[in-house]
Amino acid sequence: MADNEEVLKTLKEMRRELSTMRELMGQVIFYVREAESEIPEKMRRFITYMHDIHDVSIMYETRGSPIPPHVLREMERCDDRYRQMLKELHGEGEAFAKVRAKMAEDPENRFDHTRQLSFRGVKRETG
Repeated sequence: MADNEEVLKTLKEMRRELSTMRELMGQVIFYVREAESEIPEKMRRFITYMHDIHDVSIMYETRGSPIPPHVLREMERCDDRYRQMLKELHGEGEAFAKVRAKMAEDPENRFDHTRQLSFRGVKRETG
């Protein structure tokens, strides 16, 4: 009889833990989806990679060494891919286009987002 009580107690603990894990996973998924509404995960990861390549080039320069051609080529490839991803994400109905449209609705903006609602390429907005 004691063994059955132990088993039931263990099963109740496991049930409680699974319920907690399910609830917490639901919260994590909610926050991931919310974050991706601004910047999709593929863009976030790509930018991290691009930044890492940039850091590698700085590492060579800091040591007084020329940046190797393969690093420069990868930086160029990343620049092309970044431009392509920006174009995709600014496309109609895509993440950045939705964010820009929402931003354009805010009357307290310091920047006129309405003129940027269609993506025509990468423009520098500063200096």
